[in-house]
Amino acid sequence: MKILAFAATNSTKSINRQLLSYAGTLIEEADIEVLDINDYEMPLYSSDREAADGIPEQAHRFYQKIGSADALLISLAEHNGSYTAAYKNLYDWTSRIDTKVYQNKPTVMLSTSPGAGGAANVLATATKSAPFFGADLKASMSVPSFFDNFDAESGRLNDGGLVKELQATVLRLKGVLA
Repeated sequence: MKILAFAATNSTKSINRQLLSYAGTLIEEADIEVLDINDYEMPLYSSDREAADGIPEQAHRFYQKIGSADALLISLAEHNGSYTAAYKNLYDWTSRIDTKVYQNKPTVMLSTSPGAGGAANVLATATKSAPFFGADLKASMSVPSFFDNFDAESGRLNDGGLVKELQATVLRLKGVLA
């Protein structure tokens, strides 16, 4: 089964991308395709731009990638308590193709941040709206204090309790894919 994974940020040094990579290693016997949303950069969404030029090809390609997957694994970065501008823009354009952006795919959402909040604000927003936007949300998890709980050298969480929680969270996808 194919899992499409992406960090909802355009940062090349994203801690959410690191978390996502580690989480992917916990799902055995799955074909995981990791997207970089930088490959889908577009002008800022506006209805005027859409009326004049239509929906950019990048939004169509992103939508098709979601459609070709069996499940989604997303790690959300938080900027000022909300989505990153890069992801929000990609999401806004893609939602003009179909409001059900996630196309009813089984989905697990993660988040992390350097602080104790673990990007819980954006995760709460995303999980609350996920069903409206066509996500079959199976689980979510916030990892607090990333730099205290993640060993960058090994690329793994170092807190046993968080490791168990993350395993249980991502394996909710495996149960769907079995």
